[in-house]
Amino acid sequence: MILIVDSGSTKTDWIAIDKGGKILFETQTLGLNPQVLTNHILKERIVNNFELYKFRKEVEEIYFYGAGCGTEPPRVLIKNVFGDIFKNCNKFSIKEDTYAAIYSTADENSKSIVCILGTGSNCTYYDGENIDQRVISLGYILMDDASGNYFGRQLLRDYYFNRIPDETSKKFNEEFDLDAETIKNNLYKQPNPNTYLATFAKFLINNKDSDYGQSLIKRGFNLFIERQILQFSNAKEIPIHFVGSISFYLKKELEQCLNAYGLKAGNVIRKPIDGLLQYHQKKLQHSYH
Repeated sequence: MILIVDSGSTKTDWIAIDKGGKILFETQTLGLNPQVLTNHILKERIVNNFELYKFRKEVEEIYFYGAGCGTEPPRVLIKNVFGDIFKNCNKFSIKEDTYAAIYSTADENSKSIVCILGTGSNCTYYDGENIDQRVISLGYILMDDASGNYFGRQLLRDYYFNRIPDETSKKFNEEFDLDAETIKNNLYKQPNPNTYLATFAKFLINNKDSDYGQSLIKRGFNLFIERQILQFSNAKEIPIHFVGSISFYLKKELEQCLNAYGLKAGNVIRKPIDGLLQYHQKKLQHSYH
C-alpha cells in the first residue's frame, strides 16, 4: 500500500493506492505541521483516524508533502512519527508543500511560478525540472503575506484598533468570540495559533464586496506580489499558478491585482491532492513499463 499525503496547517488529505495506482481509500485528518505541533500531537492526529490505524501495517511507501517541512529538522520529525506508526513502511519521501503545489498545477518541462495561498503562503520558481525558492519562510509571525492567517491577524488588529466600519464590525463581533482573553488564550496557549488566525479569513471571504473587504484583500495580495512574485525577473512572461483556499475563493480579486502589475494567473486550485494522485499514478505506470 502507498500513501499520498498533502498536509496543510489546517487539514491533511490522505489517499491510499496499490502498486497499480488503484485507489484503496481516501481520508482526512487535522493538519500535521511539524513547526507548530509536538511529536505527541502529530501521532495522536494520525492514530485517531480509523482507516490509517486499521491499515497501518500494510503501508509500504509514504509520499508526504507538508506545510512546515522546508528545513531538515521538521522533515526528520515527521519521518520519525511515521516510522513509529507505519512500522512496515520501507520508503519515506518527506517534502515541503511547495512540491505538492508544483506537481498538481505546473506542466512538466515548462517554466512557471507556483504560489500557495492557504492558511500560510509561499512562492516558488519552477524551471520545468528544479525549483528556486529564494525567500525562506520564517513562519506565520513574520511571513505569510496574503494568507488566511495574515488576513485573520489584520481583521483582529483592525477590530481592536476600531478601523473596521461599524456595520461590518458588528457582524464580525456577532460571528466570532472576540473577547480579548479568548483570543490571547488561542494565540499563546493553544496549539496551531496560525490555524486559529486563519479561521477569521472566512469572514473576509463572505464580506469581500464591502469597501473595507476589498481594501484589505488588495493590500494583502499586493504585498505578496511585490515581495514574492516580482522577485523573479521573468514573472510577466510565464504563468503564475496558485493553490489554496484564499486564492481559490478570492480568485477574482487576485486576478485583478495580478493584472495591475502586468501579471497573469495560470491554474488556481483549492487543494492539490487530486493532482498529486495523478502525478504518482503516472510515475507508477512509467516504473512498470
